[in-house]
Amino acid sequence: MSRAYPENCPFCRLMRSLAFTGVGMGLGGGVAYLLGASKENIMMSGIFVAAVIVFGLMGKK
Repeated sequence: MSRAYPENCPFCRLMRSLAFTGVGMGLGGGVAYLLGASKENIMMSGIFVAAVIVFGLMGKK
C-alpha cells in the first residue's frame, strides 16, 4: 500500500516541531513551577527544554 502523503514533507516536519515545542514547554515549565521558580524562570526553562527537544532529538536522523 502506498501512503497518500510522504512522511517527511515540510508541513509534517513543521507540525511535529510545533507538537514537540508544546510538550517541551509543558515539561520544562511544569518542573520549574513545581520547584517554585519565578514566572520568568518558568518561561525560560520551558523555552530551553523545548529547544533541546526540537533541535536535539528531532535533528538526529
